[in-house]
This record gives sequence, structure tokens and C-alpha cells, in this order.
Amino acid sequence: MLEPVATLVNPGHFDPQNHWYPKVLNATIHPLVHFFLHLSESRIINRYCHLHPKVKPEALREILTYQPKFYLWSGADLMHVTNEDGKRQMVVIENNSCPSGQKSMPLMDEAQEQGGYRLLMERTVKPYLLSKKRMIPGHLAVIYDKNPMETSGYAQAMADIFKESVYLAPFYTNEANPCVQFRDGVLYVRDESGEWQPIRAAFRYLTQRPWNRLPIFSKTHIINPIVTCLAGGRNKMIAAKAYDFFNAELEPAGLEIVTPETIWDVSKEEIPLWVKKLGGQAVIKIPYSNAGQGVFTIVNEQELEDFMQQDFEYKRFIVQSLIGNYHWSSTGSRGKLYHIGTIPNDKGNTFVADLRMMVSATASGIRPLCIYARRASRPLVDQLEPGVPSWDVLGTNLSVKLADNTWDSDTKRLIIMERRDFNKLGLGLDDLIEAYIQTVLSMIAIDKMAESLFNSKQQFRKRLFRSLNDDKTLLDEILI
Repeated sequence: MLEPVATLVNPGHFDPQNHWYPKVLNATIHPLVHFFLHLSESRIINRYCHLHPKVKPEALREILTYQPKFYLWSGADLMHVTNEDGKRQMVVIENNSCPSGQKSMPLMDEAQEQGGYRLLMERTVKPYLLSKKRMIPGHLAVIYDKNPMETSGYAQAMADIFKESVYLAPFYTNEANPCVQFRDGVLYVRDESGEWQPIRAAFRYLTQRPWNRLPIFSKTHIINPIVTCLAGGRNKMIAAKAYDFFNAELEPAGLEIVTPETIWDVSKEEIPLWVKKLGGQAVIKIPYSNAGQGVFTIVNEQELEDFMQQDFEYKRFIVQSLIGNYHWSSTGSRGKLYHIGTIPNDKGNTFVADLRMMVSATASGIRPLCIYARRASRPLVDQLEPGVPSWDVLGTNLSVKLADNTWDSDTKRLIIMERRDFNKLGLGLDDLIEAYIQTVLSMIAIDKMAESLFNSKQQFRKRLFRSLNDDKTLLDEILI
């Protein structure tokens, strides 16, 4: 078996066909989405505060101009929901420290063929690295464990922006002989000739338990650093607590991160009690999984029994109120929330859909980068048919894990921000603004949590982290 190697990506070879889905390549961005992405900060603040008169404009301005210390690039998954009184909201389901999306986003400017790939490198990655006074000698790299279509696009855009060759290196969990390793805190990659090359900075797209391969401390600058995953970007347990802590801070300003009701630190034995408390419908999550893995929707006794019969590596879970159809949603602290869903199709079917909002840090604050949406495979119905898995009606993630541990995407359910597709979502400009602000708030909450995990001497506070997330299996995986 051949050893995996890092391939060298040279400037001047970006080919759009390699980095976008075919249906996106020739798509024209929806005028409303284009308008939103070019809205000034002041206009967003004025509009949002007009619709939310209790929100203080100066507090919202401080939020949108926030400069993250750790969390430079993120993407939130949001659901468009309402309640029995017709109050519509964008609810944060999770925030991701290595979000996908570029391959699903039509170009904002047809003259710029590298789209969001270049924009992220230009306005976020390059300024961040140029601001670092200490940089070890070495190359640039992009490391990944899925999504080669996007990661290769980032590598190509990075090569063009920095005007130098970039190593593109696969780095899978539990790989026998990976082409990425650390020596004395420096990341090295194995090139095609078998030589190990030092890396001064790496853009990383590691999604599967990245803390078991990347250390918290590194002489190589890594974007995003691994602490962002532990603080909530890949850890739903800590994310829930980060949102709760930040909401207390936001309350005087009239702002709030809106999430489903969440119970954390739940042992497997406790789960039936919490499901019962939520009315028999709930969502159970393994806090450290992603790409739709480790999420279990429970709408009846059989689904709960099927869950309880499984064995799990981790010992702690989170339980959330389930957002479904009005007739089968959890009753939580916010009342009964249910999906607005897509505009009915010709057959009268409405589908659950979520929205991915990707943002990144810039010199002027946190700005939107790209947007796409996904729908479930089966329509949202008033009553579920016996034997139909609720995940088929509620699950929107497109990632499909194959038998050989590689990944594919179910692009039939992808909704892109082009002239026809976007209309299926029934979203307006105010909904996009709400999604953007919810994304920024959740990103800042995680960045603040990451900052709190280091003491004044910049040492990782292991005792604090353990008190926040006392799961031995997870703790044993983390590389300090």
C-alpha cells in the first residue's frame, strides 16, 4: 500500500470546475442574497434594531466589529422555525469550526472566479499570518480529512494569494502512516519524494475528532487552532455552555443566541427521563460528532428503544428539544417550536430545511462569506407513518459516510443561493440578517470560551476543561 503524501499546489492553476459542484458553476446568485452580502454594517444594525427595539445599537455594533482571538472562520447551521403564535425565528443548531460551503455558493462577482476561496484567504488568513511577529521557517499547507473539492480550492487560492507553493496534505484519524506529524511542536508534511517538510502555517479542515491529531499548542500557526474545536466548534457540550454564559452577558443589550432547549452532561441511563420530560420527542447528540453522525431524532418509544440498545464510545450526551411538525414537536422552555420548512412543491409537500451561514473575521469585524441550504429527504407531514425513520423527515446533512470510511454528498437535497433554488426556502432579507447575527453571536461565544480555557500565562486550564466536560474518553484523546 502506497504511503500518503502531501502534494504541492502551485500558483496560477485554479480551475473552477475542480472546486464547485456542477450545478453551481453556471448558477447566477439570487439578487436578494447578493444584496444581503453587500449590506453595510450600519444598514444591518439600523434594520435589526428597528425590528428589535429592545436591542441597543451600540451593543450590536460592538458584536459585529468584534475581533476574535482564536475563532477566525466559522459556519452555523440554523433552522427557520415558528411557534403557535406565528413568531418566526432563526434557531442555532450548531456552529462548525471547519465549515463546508464554498463549493455550493454561486459567485458574488463573476469577474472573480475564485469566489469565497480567495475572499477567505485574502481578508482573513493572510492578515492574520502577517500580524504574527514570530513565524518559524517553513512552507504553507492545507491539511484535511474530508471534502477534497473545497480543501484543494483553498490550497490553490492560498498559493495565489501568498504567491508561493502550498502543500495539500490528507490527515485521517487512525491512519497507520500519516503524511503529517509534529516534531517539537512543528508540523511537518511528507512530500512526494518522501522528504519531511516543515510548515510555518497551516489552514486545516479536520472534522473527525481533530484533537486526537493536532495538539493544543503548536509552533506552527494553525487556522483555526484546535482550541476552537474543544471550546464548541466541534464540541456540542461545551458549545451549549458557551452560549449559556454569553447569553447572560448579552441580556442587558437585548440580544440572545436562540437555541433549542438543551440539557447537557447527560448519562445514557438518564436519557429516557429527559425524553419523557420533553413530551416523548427529543434529539440526542453525541457531543463530539459531526456531518450528521451521532445525532438521533426520537419521536416514539421504538426510536428511543433502538437508541438505548446501542453501545457508545463516549459516556456523556446532550439532549435537546425536538423541532418537528406542530403536531409532533417537543414542548420546551420556549414553548412548542416547529419547522416553517420549504415552500410547498407541486405535490403540496413541504420539507425541513436548514441554512448554513459561513462567516470570517476581517479588519472591520465578522462578515458573511457564503450561504447554502439543505433539505431533508422526506416531506414534513402532520403524522409520521409507522416505520418511517424520523431522521428521514428531519435530517438535512448531505454528508454520507461510505463503507471504506470515505465521504460522499447527497447533492440532490442541496439548495443553492441562485435565482430559482433560493425561492424554495421562503426566506426574506430580514431572515438572512437574523441568521447572520445569530451566527456571529454563536461564533463569539465559542471564541470567548476558548479564551477562558487559558490562564494569564497562556497555559491550558485542564482542570477547568474537565469540570466543563468530564468525559474520560474525550479527555484521553486530547493532545496537550
